[in-house]
Formats: sequence, structure tokens, C-alpha cells
Amino acid sequence: MGKLRFAVSCSSNMNRSMEAHSFLQKRGFNVESFGSGSQVKLPGPTPDRPNCYDFGVATYDFIYNDLKQKDPQLYTQNGLLNMLDRNRRIKDMPQKFQHFSGKFDVIICLEERVYDQIVEDLQTRDTNEGDSVHVINIDIQDNHEEATIGALFVCDLCAKVCFFQIIFKLFFRFKYHYGHINMGEDVIIIHIIIKCRAVFCCPKD
Repeated sequence: MGKLRFAVSCSSNMNRSMEAHSFLQKRGFNVESFGSGSQVKLPGPTPDRPNCYDFGVATYDFIYNDLKQKDPQLYTQNGLLNMLDRNRRIKDMPQKFQHFSGKFDVIICLEERVYDQIVEDLQTRDTNEGDSVHVINIDIQDNHEEATIGALFVCDLCAKVCFFQIIFKLFFRFKYHYGHINMGEDVIIIHIIIKCRAVFCCPKD
């Protein structure tokens, strides 16, 4: 069994998912990041005038230069240019989850609305018998500070998921070779499941 395939998704594949993508990639995880919204949306000069771009068309580099041309002082001050500079070092452009046909073992959504959109999309896809994916939601506020804190939590979660995958793999391999020995299988599995559930509980503010 190879590395687990992780996906992280926010709405626009800009802040929260890219921060988590960056952290996970640096730690050696097999990860992709996505947005699930209708468009890539970034704050504009006023709340009713966001900057909107189409998935699959606008690159991070294009958006960076577009905002820099519009108002370099504003978008430097609010951190968008710095965020986009980080993003373009990781990949070319924002990706929409609904346009991606690849498969993952674990999908981590960073907002409840994103979770609903991704689950709805997965339910419409043609799947092979035996295919499975774990979809987890962690609500993270869409600002730079919370994105960093959330990315650290996501990294810890992914590390624990990988750890438990190894434990299960070793356990069943051991059981295959020594099946005649009573190892208290139910107790061990229940203990691991309880630990997994504890990991998946995101603390509330």
C-alpha cells in the first residue's frame, strides 16, 4: 500500500486550502488542494465588490499581477499579494474539486458548506465497487491567522490518520501469519477506533 492520497478543500483554493497544502507538502504528504465554489473570490476594495475569477482559467500569477495593478497598497496591506505569491510557488492555478476526476483516500473540507458541496458531487460520480473515501470537515475561519492555525491541526490529523493506517496494516498482517493466536482483536480495533474518533473532534472556540 502506497502513501495515502489526501485532498484539502476550501471555497476558492486560495487561503485555507493552500495554507494546508503548503504545510502538508513540506511534511512529505501526498496532497492536492481544491476549491468547491462557483468562482474564485477574493476581497475587493469594498465588501460588495469582490475580485472574481474563473476556475481553470486564471492562474495565481495572473491574479497576483491583476491585483497588483489595481491597488498594490491595498492588496499588500491585506496580505493578498503575499498569499498569492506563496500559492504560485506551490502550483499553477486554483482547481475546482468538481472538475477533478482523480481519487483520494481522505478529503478534508475546511468549511461546512464546502463539505456539503463535495459530498453532493461525490454522490453523483460513477464509482467502482469497493471504492471508498473518508470525507472530514474542519471549520476554519477564512483569514490568514486562522488558516495557519488550521493548517497545523490538519497536519496533525493527517499524521494520525497515516499512523492508524500503519497500525491496521501491521495488525492484519500479523493476524494473517498468526491467526491461531487469540489476540483480542475486538478490543484492539475498538481501542483504535475510539482514538480515531478523538482525533477527528475539532475543538470549538
